[in-house]
Formats: sequence, structure tokens, C-alpha cells
Amino acid sequence: MRTVAVVLAGGSGARLGGTTPKQLQLLAGRSLLEHCVAAFDTAPGVDEIIVVMPAGLVADATEILGSRYGKLSQIIAGGADRPGSSSRAIDLLSGRSEDCNVLFHDAARPLVDQRIIADCVAGLSECEALGVVVPTADTIVELANGVMTSIPPRESLGRCQTPQGFRLSVIRRAYQLAAADRDSGAFKATDDCGIVLRYLPAVPVRAVPGSERNLKVTYPGDLGIAEAAITEAAGQPHTS
Repeated sequence: MRTVAVVLAGGSGARLGGTTPKQLQLLAGRSLLEHCVAAFDTAPGVDEIIVVMPAGLVADATEILGSRYGKLSQIIAGGADRPGSSSRAIDLLSGRSEDCNVLFHDAARPLVDQRIIADCVAGLSECEALGVVVPTADTIVELANGVMTSIPPRESLGRCQTPQGFRLSVIRRAYQLAAADRDSGAFKATDDCGIVLRYLPAVPVRAVPGSERNLKVTYPGDLGIAEAAITEAAGQPHTS
């Protein structure tokens, strides 16, 4: 079965700051978007790449990515939020005749490695939904009005990363149920696994081991951390 990687780059990146949209900011000479597309273009198990951008940045992405990535098929305009952008890609893929596997990846995670991608592709041969997870080293607390209400066992917790992968027919059905939910306003999904867990609870969502290197660039200091990780991987000394 074909595997399509969807690079979600529809956010504004307000917390990162600067005048350049986050997905187009440079890291080691290439935009965050390019790092992600290049990773999936290199991955043997990925057959196609679709990029989802804010409507006003589709032309910029087209110019930046050019024709250098043979698996890149389309750059499309996203929705108003993360689920909206995923939904646009799902609608596009649903217009085709065959089912496929889909990997959704945040453009804010430019250092995703080939092991993680390969594990996700392999995992979808045995399951219909999965997400990349790393253990939490911190104790996590539940809060209400600034007061701790409980401390869940740390060994039962993990931090979600991307990619998150699904059989197209499964994630499409989850989004259809979400769209039909009259109470959906009370549920604010931050990722695609959350939508499957809520609307298709009978579908197991497998956890694929992630990596601390697969960090999310959110704040200004994160670019420096990512730069240091690239330098270290290349075996070069890092200077700040």
C-alpha cells in the first residue's frame, strides 16, 4: 500500500517571533519546511509528499521547494487550524480511488530522522493508527484554577511527537464523525491521534518510539538547540 507524507505547515508561529513565518525560517541554511520535505523525500517507504501551507504562503513554498524533491506532488492551502489543515489533505486524498497510508508531520519538527519514518511506515502494515511518543522525564500534574488536582503515574505518560500515521479510510471516518458531532466545540483536538481516540475508540493507536532530537521548534531558543543538534550530528564543534 502506498504511503503519503503530509507536511503540515499551516501555522503562524507567533510564539517563535520574527517577521518570517516559522515554517520558512532558516535552520542550518534551509527552511524548516525544506528540512521536513527532504527527510520524507529521502525515506524509501514514502511514495508521495503533500505540503499544506497557509493560503498566502503557497506561492512562497512553491518557489522555495521548486522541483528539487521528486516525491513532492502538491502544495495546498490549509484550514483555519491544525485539524482544518489535516482535513484539507484528507479530502484531497479521498478523491482518489485507492486507500493508502498517511503520515501527518509538523513542519515545526525539522529533525525527524529516517529511523522514526521507517518505523511508522512499518507499523502501518500491522495497525491502522499510530503516533510517535517519547517518555516523560518530568512528573506531570493535572491542574484546575491553578491548583494541583492529581499526579498521574509517570510511567503511564508520554509526550506526543509526529509523524502520526493512519490508514486513510480510518482517519477520514474519524474526521467525518468529528464534523457531525454537535458537541465538538467542547473538544479542542491538537493532533490527529486525539481525533481518532475520541471518535473511533475501538481503533487501537499504537505508540512508536520517538527521539529527543525530534524536537518541536516553538520558541526562539529552539532554533539554537536544533542548530546545535545538526552540528553535533555532523561531528562539528558548536559555537554560540
